Amino acid sequence: MRTLVTYLLLVFGSLSALSAQDIPKKGVPKLVNVAPSEYDNKGKVWSIDTAPNGIAYMAADKGLLEFDGRTWKNYKGSDGITRSVLIKDDSLIYTGSDLDFGIWKRNKYREFEYRSLYPFKEELSGLNEEFWDIHLVNESILFVSASNIYIHKDDNLTKIPAPNRFVNSFNVGEEIYFIDEVEGLFKLNNLTLEHIFLSDENINLQIVGVYKEEDDLMIVTSQNGLYRYSTNNLSPVRNQLSEKLKTANVFSFELIDSSYLAFGTILDGLFIADLDGTIIHHINKNKGLQNNTVLSLHYSEAGKLWLSLDYGISFLDLNSPFTFFYDFRGEFGTGYSAIVKDGIFYLGTNQGLYAKAWNDLNNSTDFQKLDLIQNSEGQVWTIEIIDDETWIGHDRGLFVLEDKSLKKISERSGFWDVQSYREYLLAGTYNGISIFTKQRNEWKFLKQMELIQGSANQVIIASDNTLWVNIPNYGIIKAELNEDLYPENQEIFLSEQFGSGEHFLFQNRDGIHVKTETLSYSYSTDENRFSKTSSLESKQVIEGLLNSNARSASLNADYEFYPVYNGFAFKDLNVINDRKPDSYKLVIRSLEAFNNEVKQPVYTGSEIPFIQNNLKIESIVPNEENVLYQFKKSDSENWTNWSKENTYELINLDYGTHEISLRAKVDGINTATETVKITVAAPWYLTFYAIAIYTLILLLLIYSFYKWRQSSLRKLKKDLLISQQNSLREQADRYNERLKRVEEENLRLEYDQLKARLKNKTIELATKAKENEEINKVLEEIKEKFKKLEQNPASLKTRLKEIQNIVDSHLNSEDNTFEIQMDELHQQFFENLRNDFPDLTNYDLRLCAYIKLGFNSKEIANMLNIMPSSIYISRSRLRKKLNLDSDADLHGYLNSV
Repeated sequence: MRTLVTYLLLVFGSLSALSAQDIPKKGVPKLVNVAPSEYDNKGKVWSIDTAPNGIAYMAADKGLLEFDGRTWKNYKGSDGITRSVLIKDDSLIYTGSDLDFGIWKRNKYREFEYRSLYPFKEELSGLNEEFWDIHLVNESILFVSASNIYIHKDDNLTKIPAPNRFVNSFNVGEEIYFIDEVEGLFKLNNLTLEHIFLSDENINLQIVGVYKEEDDLMIVTSQNGLYRYSTNNLSPVRNQLSEKLKTANVFSFELIDSSYLAFGTILDGLFIADLDGTIIHHINKNKGLQNNTVLSLHYSEAGKLWLSLDYGISFLDLNSPFTFFYDFRGEFGTGYSAIVKDGIFYLGTNQGLYAKAWNDLNNSTDFQKLDLIQNSEGQVWTIEIIDDETWIGHDRGLFVLEDKSLKKISERSGFWDVQSYREYLLAGTYNGISIFTKQRNEWKFLKQMELIQGSANQVIIASDNTLWVNIPNYGIIKAELNEDLYPENQEIFLSEQFGSGEHFLFQNRDGIHVKTETLSYSYSTDENRFSKTSSLESKQVIEGLLNSNARSASLNADYEFYPVYNGFAFKDLNVINDRKPDSYKLVIRSLEAFNNEVKQPVYTGSEIPFIQNNLKIESIVPNEENVLYQFKKSDSENWTNWSKENTYELINLDYGTHEISLRAKVDGINTATETVKITVAAPWYLTFYAIAIYTLILLLLIYSFYKWRQSSLRKLKKDLLISQQNSLREQADRYNERLKRVEEENLRLEYDQLKARLKNKTIELATKAKENEEINKVLEEIKEKFKKLEQNPASLKTRLKEIQNIVDSHLNSEDNTFEIQMDELHQQFFENLRNDFPDLTNYDLRLCAYIKLGFNSKEIANMLNIMPSSIYISRSRLRKKLNLDSDADLHGYLNSV
């Protein structure tokens, strides 16, 4: 058994209706299995229904299950087991359970809330009613138990009791049929049970389904096949389908778009048949179903057939053009290449070459049995028809198919590919390219192609002589073959150019291409390079496709072959996806405001606090594959890039209203745009109360500013007055100062004049005093001589001679009177200098006195009867003794003493 849990979330795009086309008959339609662990082991699923938006809902042992293709949710309503479910619209669901039935309504947070509609819990506590069926007729909802029918309309409830005991009920168009275990089939007509027919007492029909075929009523039974009720006559249907159903033990039935019939059985899985009774598909555990017991069936508008099994859930995509042949029994292995020739389907696998009649590949048998061709055991890489011969590229060598057996052409091992080129065969091998030629009607090895080394797993001949070779893990080689099959003008395109992973080389009408798991490239002849032509949007057409060392191929005008892991697949080219854009619906699954500490669900139109100004949006196109999503904020002109990610986070939203647009693309079809509107509340400092406080504070500030301004003006006036007073005072002070300076200048001039006069007077005085002193001294000596002459007149001559000598002596002698007088005039000055400078001589002191009195050097030299240069030298020495610099003002300094 193989459980395709891995691919649960991948569902192929499907068509809106099957009436215009047939279900592909070969292989198993796309099958997805869901194990109970994936929906948290909520028990068995008894009923399934899908909403218009594509979300599936299931009545399970432990509540109501919801599945959107990615996420499971469980809702708990009634205490008992949930037995039935009916979807009225995307936001309204009805369920029936043990001793309860009720309604589910979606709230503003997109979560369903349950309300019971069953009024008799206390009154009928001794009766355990189980509601296995729910039907919608016009605006009325019918809840059916074994004992009663409850009709709910406009919040009113009408009860219709069963004639004996209802064992089943069915909705056929606008008519509701009921099976009573005693009295047979009834039809509800205006709140009255109308009897149709009574069951044969000898046959327990155990009716499990009813449908109409033209005017006849068709009856599906559990163990007695099909019956037809026509013109009041009940008769068994005798065909292959009816006989098959008798042994399979039918448990559930579903009409597929009025064109096909689906039967869920207890013992043998699922049967799908057309209205003529031809079995189209028989799908059981041998073909991938988890379990052979099918409890209920539901066909959705999106073309998916849902099966609730005794173990798990499965669904089939009946609108997909792809069907699958999986080797669950180990019969044939993984397919790598295939062809159809002369009505025979040949399949090359990792186990050998298999064959089966093409018409026998229909999926109506328990499992597919393929016949192994003799001598073909091992890995078959390729099957090619060249000149009506079937060539097999094999791990053990190169073979040609003859009479249902393989004939070996080459003893070499490991042949990937074989292509025809003129009269030659070019075979890609594990090491280069081998060239074969025909000699005497037999193909013989000619030579190994030069320059081509490595594992050449793909060889393509384009145009006349252009050779393309794919060498895995190295790259792609392009060369021109000359007449000797020598590859000239080689161009190498390394693997790194095509991203990570394996690359596959192929040719179509548009030229040479390379594809990987996620990207595709096209070769440009003009530019001589490969350019990426698509990325994320170039989705893989089929799940599990083998890209490397495998060959997709056109089998005929109706089917293509695809290699997949552990099997192979067909694509029915007659199935065309013509779904309209409005059939794909983008659903907003959740809105969540959050910050680092708190997550809070919100709804469109709500207001979120600024502290939680981050928003997470989750959207989905329910139960669809190959979906890409885009988002756009109202303040942006550009959509985000297409992405498979269906959640979108907006961080640090500004306060105010934000509008976010969302849309999706399914298989190239854009959905309608959905809009989410969220208001982010202003931060606390921008709320009404905060603004009111700010206004009050502003008014207080304005008032305070006004008062301060008034005070400032008063102070300014006072300061101006004081400034004016100070200015006047300063002007008066400046006038007085100027006057004082004038007076001082005048005084200094007077002082200098007085000083000059004093100097002159001092000189005059000294001169006068000197003269007077000399005169007095001479006169005194002469007087003394006259006295002696009087005393001795005889000594006249001698005395006269003495008097003459005195006069001459005084006239020629040095007169120091001036110096003595100078010393006396400056005695205090000299004393101060001696105290400060004890080394000064008398000459130095007199020189200081002359300098202080303002005599210049020439004047001092005249008074001292010496040369002026001597005065200069004396002045220099004096400065040193007074510790003055050579350029110091000596006159000024001495006047300061």
